[in-house]
Amino acid sequence: MSTPEGVSGGVEDGVFDEEALEYARIAFARPVAFMMGAAAIDGLPAPDLPEVAFAGRSNVGKSSLINALVGQKHLARASNEPGRTREVNFFVLEERLRLVDLPGYGFARASKTATSQFQNLGRAYLRGRPNLKRVYLLIDARHGLKAVDGEALDALDLAAVSYQIVLTKVDKLKAPEIAPLVAATLKAISKRPAAFPRVLATSSEKGGGMPELRAEIIAATTV
Repeated sequence: MSTPEGVSGGVEDGVFDEEALEYARIAFARPVAFMMGAAAIDGLPAPDLPEVAFAGRSNVGKSSLINALVGQKHLARASNEPGRTREVNFFVLEERLRLVDLPGYGFARASKTATSQFQNLGRAYLRGRPNLKRVYLLIDARHGLKAVDGEALDALDLAAVSYQIVLTKVDKLKAPEIAPLVAATLKAISKRPAAFPRVLATSSEKGGGMPELRAEIIAATTV
């Protein structure tokens, strides 16, 4: 996904300029639709568009975040049953960019065999997707990084895929708690080889952090 001539997409000290934020807002206001769900690695679409993927524990709010990013309430289907997403789901933004919802991990209500099968699908996607520009690993701000998230971080480092931590549900915290949590999370991943050195704090419900996340995605997919 490329930016037009004259748009800087500038970011300094982790803060995007107004031009970059506005360009990202317009980009994500374009038509977006569910494309397909793939239950096996050989069912993935051709790698002909840049992709960014969203990963996280089963109850972290991936569907809500994707919906908030594109300004639609029901594009990605949220479920009250953790672990329901057992396919790699693709959403296409005006034939320019794909948003990819990976199977959740941690609390899936499925047999061990089924759980292993759809989580292995996510790992296979990470290892074999040449057009994957970045993974956004969602972490519930109320709980922070847990041991099960460490397994995901290890898998991303092993796959050598650039990934960025996105804290979700920060509206559930008190305002003074957010900055220390961001700093602690950044410190926890500082020595991980594939971790992107910025942590985002977001709220799908209130819209906090969404302009910056959109701008991060545009920057990651700009060629």
